[in-house]
Order: sequence, then structure tokens, then C-alpha cells
Amino acid sequence: MISLPSMIVSLFAFLFTILLILWRPRGLNEAIPATFGAILVLLSGVVSLSDLAHISATVSGAAITIMATIVMAIVLESFGFFIWAAEGLAIRARGSGLRLFWYVNLMCFLMTLFFNNDGSILITTPILLIMLHHMGLKNHQKIPYLLSGALIATASSAPIGVSNIVNLIALKIVGMDLYMHTVMMFIPATLGLLLLTLLLFLYFYHQLPREVPRAISIVPIHSGYHPLLTPAGSKPAQPKYSSRFMKSILLFVFSVRLSLFAASYLHIPVEWVAVFGSLLLLCWRWIYLKMPPNDILRKIPWHILIFAFAMYIIIYGLHNIGLTQGLVQVFEPLVTGSLMNASILIGGLVSAMSTLVNNHPALMIGTITLTEMNLDPLTLKIAYLASVIGSDIGSLILPIGTLASLIWMNLVQKSKVKISWMDYVKVTLVIIPPVLLFTLTLLALWVGWIFPMH
Repeated sequence: MISLPSMIVSLFAFLFTILLILWRPRGLNEAIPATFGAILVLLSGVVSLSDLAHISATVSGAAITIMATIVMAIVLESFGFFIWAAEGLAIRARGSGLRLFWYVNLMCFLMTLFFNNDGSILITTPILLIMLHHMGLKNHQKIPYLLSGALIATASSAPIGVSNIVNLIALKIVGMDLYMHTVMMFIPATLGLLLLTLLLFLYFYHQLPREVPRAISIVPIHSGYHPLLTPAGSKPAQPKYSSRFMKSILLFVFSVRLSLFAASYLHIPVEWVAVFGSLLLLCWRWIYLKMPPNDILRKIPWHILIFAFAMYIIIYGLHNIGLTQGLVQVFEPLVTGSLMNASILIGGLVSAMSTLVNNHPALMIGTITLTEMNLDPLTLKIAYLASVIGSDIGSLILPIGTLASLIWMNLVQKSKVKISWMDYVKVTLVIIPPVLLFTLTLLALWVGWIFPMH
């Protein structure tokens, strides 16, 4: 039996942690308050040692997969792949600002599918900032590309489970493999992304420049060199590689991503395949650039692993003091027996929680709640997928809804591009709710169609 003081400490740890993560005084890393909150929960006794072992087993595989993906992104940056992609965007736009909009969002979508949402933001945002700077666009002309790219990059983690660390953790909790996740989710989530892109295009249509430079030349980024920050006249130390070479790297990364699905289908730990793929790419870099992997340990954002583990301890504490049981009592009668109700209500619940307390804890709370409900297997799966849509798309109404949005806002402000929270919210309040409702409705219709016996 958990004592009242322990329950109060657990609740305080959650609220205090969320406040500091959203406030981030002096750029405080989110892993620090999460770790402090987790320690409080452990000291209160709300989470036991056996719970801790269960949490470790749940989080570790997903965290390793994401870390391996980030290693691949670091290696690709060393090759100059992303600069090559940015120059290619300008060429393919053929001088049209409207055409450039669609290519920018296609790149952000693909980067999230190849890597993950946070990694995509960290990769595509600097590339877009550099490209738009070299194009000589004004501040208000940059915002449509930057904001739409950020929204698409973040929302694109919905179609497949490997693009978001929280999705991977939740997959393990509900016992769903990547194959089934993709079969049920890819079509409705991708169509939702297409609607999101279309609405963003219509919203920004009059703000987009009609003409942009037909081609730009960007010096490769390497070992501290940055096209916006390095003094003029500095010479790059690494050569540019041919398009054929870059396409070979892209094909390799794509093959690794496909192998993750095969591993999941064959019940091979996905993290094993991800680590093997990243090691091969590291060897490739060592051979071609003569760069040993010494820099990887320094460049990997280890705080993501710490944050995920600590946050899950805090959420498990809330679960143990009865929060999820309260949600079960309210929502179980409403979603039982109806795929449409399960999709819209659970997706709406996680969207609201994500907007208020960030999507990491929101999706964790939602997933644990679902496992406590007495739902049939199909309703459980669709409710889980709806919670992912709420976490990945519904959370975008406010910048605080996702860590990726917070990272993006910080990068943009550092680059001197002026965009306020009000500028962000004026767009998302109009765009996100209809996209969320459309995607959740389509999910229920799609799953009901491919599983007609339900």
C-alpha cells in the first residue's frame, strides 16, 4: 500500500519536472530535471526495484535503436550528404519558390522516415537555414519553409514505429511488432501528412516567394566548419563526393531501415540490426575519410537515453498511484466495442495531454492506460495507434508539445530568424485540429476495412 506522502512526492516530482522541461531556465537540458524527478520518485518508494528492472527492459531496446540511428546521421554529415541534398533541392526547384516548398517538405518527411523526428529536426533545420540564407530570402519568406518543414518532420514519425523513441517504447508495451504497426498505420498517417502539407501550402501560398535562385553552392560542413559562422575565405578540408556516391549511401541507409522491419517480423531484436547497420556505416567512413569513430561518443546525445529512462520512471510512479486507473474508469466504457470511438477519443485524449505536458509523458500515460483496459486485441491496437497520432500530430498545436518542436524553435531563434510563439500558434491552431480529426477518422475506417471480421 502506497502512503499518502509518497503519492504527494510522486505527483510533485511529475509537475516539477514538466515545469522545468517546458521552462528550461538558462537552456537547461531536459535530462537534468527528468533525472531529479526520477530520483525523487525512487526515494519515495512509489517505484520499486522490480519496477525499475521492468522499465529498463522496456526502454533499453528503443533507446539503443534511436542512438544507432543518430550515429548513422553523424556519419552521413561527415560525408557531406545533407549539404549535397540541400544543393539538390535548389536545383530541383528550378527557380520556383512554390516548387521548393514541396521539395522541402518531401525532404523533411524522408529524413524522419530514414532517421527519427528529433534527428530529422537537427539535420534538416540547419540545412534549410543555410540554404535559405544563401538564397537571400527575407525573414517572412523563410518562415513558410522552416515552419512547414518542422511540422512535417515531427508529424512524419507517425507512419512507422522506428521514427520516434516513444513509439518504440509504446510498441513494446502493447506487444505490437513493426510490421503490424505499418500495415495499420502507414496509409491513414501518410494521407494525414499529405493533408497537412496541402493545408500548409494553402495557408502560406501568398507568403511564398514566386522566384528563388536556380542553384546555390554550399561549402561542406566538417569538423567545426559552418557556412553561416565561419569567416569568408576559409577552405574546406574535405572534398565533395559524386552524386553516385551519395546515392549509394542513401541506398545503404534505406536497406538498413527495411531490415528493421524484417527483424521485427522474424522476432529478431530490432536494436541488433540498427547497431550492426551503424557499425557498417562507421567502417565505410573510416575507409573513405580516414576518420576513426572517436568522435561518435562525443557527438551522440546521450541525454536522450537518460531523459527517456528517467521520464518513464516518473510516469510509472503516476501509474502506481492510480492516475491510469482513473483514466481507465472514464474511457473504457466509451471506447469498448467501437473502433471509431477508440480512435477519436484516445487520440484526442493524448493530443490534449501532449499539448499540456509534452508528448513523451503523454504517450506513456496513454499507453499504460490502454493496457489496463479490458479491450479486445484489435480495439487495443487501434487505440494505441490513435494515441501515437495524438502524440505525433495532435501535439503540434503548441511548441511545448514535442521536444522536436522545442529544439526547432531554439535553432531558429539562434539563427536570428524572427518567429514568435504567436506566429507558430496562429498557423497550428488552424491547421492541426482538422488534420488530427481526419487522420483519426481515416485510421478507424482503414483498420475496419482491412479487418472486416471485427
